[in-house]
Amino acid sequence: MKTDLIHTLTDTFEAHSQQAENGIEFWLARDLQHLLGYDEWRNFSTVISKAKTSCEVSGHPVADHFVDVNKTISMPKGAEKEVPDLMLTRYACYLIAQNGDPRKPQIAFAQTYFAMQTRKAEQIEQRLLEAERVAARKKLTTTEKELSEIIYEQTGSDQNFALIRSKGDQALFGKNTQAMKSQWKVPDNRPLADFAPTILLKAKDFATEITIFNARQHQMGTEAAISSEHITNNEAVRKTLLERGIRPESLPAAEDVKKVERRLASDEKKALKNPDALDS
Repeated sequence: MKTDLIHTLTDTFEAHSQQAENGIEFWLARDLQHLLGYDEWRNFSTVISKAKTSCEVSGHPVADHFVDVNKTISMPKGAEKEVPDLMLTRYACYLIAQNGDPRKPQIAFAQTYFAMQTRKAEQIEQRLLEAERVAARKKLTTTEKELSEIIYEQTGSDQNFALIRSKGDQALFGKNTQAMKSQWKVPDNRPLADFAPTILLKAKDFATEITIFNARQHQMGTEAAISSEHITNNEAVRKTLLERGIRPESLPAAEDVKKVERRLASDEKKALKNPDALDS
C-alpha cells in the first residue's frame, strides 16, 4: 500500500473518531461503512453480525462494544429520516475489519490500524495501573511515617513502630510479616509492601490512617493502646475484604514496585525525547 494512501486513510479514520461522555473513543457504524468501502448498509450489517459473534466468542460483552443508537440522515427535498446506527469501540472496529472483505484496501488498512490502536490503549491502561500502584506505595510510606511520628510523640519512643506495623500485618493477612515475605519470596532486606498489589497497599494505608486518627483523638500514650487500635483497624479492613471475596493472603505478589517505578521513569524520559517511542 502506497505511503500517500496510508496517510490519507489514517487522517480519514482519525477524523471520524469521536469521544463519548465518559471519554471512550468510538466510531459510528454508518461512517465506518463508507470508510471500509461498503456502499450498501445491508452488506455491511452482515459484517457487523459476524464481528458481534467474534466479540462474544472472545468473551467480551457485545453490549460494551456495539451500542445501538439512531442517526438522522438527509432525504430528498429537505426531509430527514432516522435510521439505526451503532456506536463502535476501537475493538469493535477491529473485529469488523477482521470480518470484512480482505480484497478491499481499506479493510487491509483498518485491520492494522485498529489492532495498533487497541494495543496502544492496552499499553496506556497498563501504565495507568502501574502508576496507580506506585502512587499507592508512596502514600503508604507517608502514612506509616506519620504513624511512627505519632508513636514517638505520644509514647516517647518510636522503637515500637516496627512491632505495631507487624501486628497490623498479622491482623490483615492472618499471617505474620515473615510468613508473607516467605510466601511472596520477598528479599529479607525489602519491605513486604514493595511487593503488595494495589488493593492491599490501599487497605494497609486505610487501616493506618484510622490508627493515626484515633491515636490522636484519644491521646493514646502507650504502645499497647496504639497496637491494639492498629490490630482492630486491620481486622476490620480484612473483614471488609473477605466480605467482598478478597482474601489478602491468597493474592499473588505483585512485581517489585521499585522496578515498576524505574520503568515508568524510563518511559517518561523516552517520551520526552521521542513522543513516538512508546508506541513501539
